[in-house]
Amino acid sequence: MSAQASGGGQQELSPRASDILRTIIGHYIRTGEPVGSRTISKMTWQGLSPATIRNVMADLEEQGYLTHPHTSAGRIPTDKGYRFYVDTLLPSGRLGAQDRAVIDTSLEGFGGEVSEAMEVVPKLLSRLSEHVAYLLAPPASDAVLKHIEFVRLHPRRILVVFVNQADVVSHRVLDTGEDYEQQVLDRAGRYLVAEFGGSTLGEIRRRLVSLMAEEKARFDGLLHDAVTLGTQYLDAESDQRRLVVEGTANIINHPELADLDTMRNLFATFEEKHRLVELLDRYLDPQRPRVLIGSEAADLASGRLSLIASPYRLEDGGTGWLGIMGPTRMEYERALALVDYISRLFSNLLLRHGP
Repeated sequence: MSAQASGGGQQELSPRASDILRTIIGHYIRTGEPVGSRTISKMTWQGLSPATIRNVMADLEEQGYLTHPHTSAGRIPTDKGYRFYVDTLLPSGRLGAQDRAVIDTSLEGFGGEVSEAMEVVPKLLSRLSEHVAYLLAPPASDAVLKHIEFVRLHPRRILVVFVNQADVVSHRVLDTGEDYEQQVLDRAGRYLVAEFGGSTLGEIRRRLVSLMAEEKARFDGLLHDAVTLGTQYLDAESDQRRLVVEGTANIINHPELADLDTMRNLFATFEEKHRLVELLDRYLDPQRPRVLIGSEAADLASGRLSLIASPYRLEDGGTGWLGIMGPTRMEYERALALVDYISRLFSNLLLRHGP
């Protein structure tokens, strides 16, 4: 899984500077402590003196890759430093055997609805990464109709059960202006499947709107009911994106995010799912995986988080996203490997449950 840079090209660094930057970032990710030149001189294979290392660190700070907090003599990475690390210095990590075994065992032979897997997968990713995990479903308008039925719950209140071509089941309760008998609802569902099965919800909605403008829809009772119910359901679905967020409590485990104001802002972001969906849609490219670091996604929790995302595709062509959000001081190698492995396994799971 390769990261996609956001912005212009990186400056060239000498092998010595790259090695020192890699060592600083790796040490800071592990410890959370600013890194001084003496620490690096004990760790680097080049046998450089602390004075030489201090000069290189000063150059890296001047170029924007490092900064130093307050009066500390040690340095910590900037967002630019993390970006160079992820794009240039990070090895292409392979997930460990133990992690793979846990994931395979959790998902193999999954017998439930795929919609249930959409809940299980982000929980698994959150538990293994110890970060916030999310799963964003494709836009509702991209879903292809396989089956739909309407169930009378109460007078003027019905349950809509929708199944797409990938066998993902979704439910929605509608309040209707008319009280429908169950047999009328059954006929309307059968008509919609017969007439529009294999079409996307976006296509179906356009065709239903056209039918409503035709005179015959006013006189054909079956057609009228099907068009009215179908249009009401599609209007309710049109702006909806299913977003599952798991592991928000993991934020407390990261000291750099644990102050009260930061946590309040983060939890508000996670709760406002419609806003989070808008932000993810703005930042993510469906053609490739993404790594966004801090200020590169400034609207996401005030630029305090890094976001790793990998696209998955349903059998009917819709594209969704699976990934994690965590502090910029993240173990990127393992996080990238986890997201990549689980997203590929999840895509295969969807394919197996497809038509």
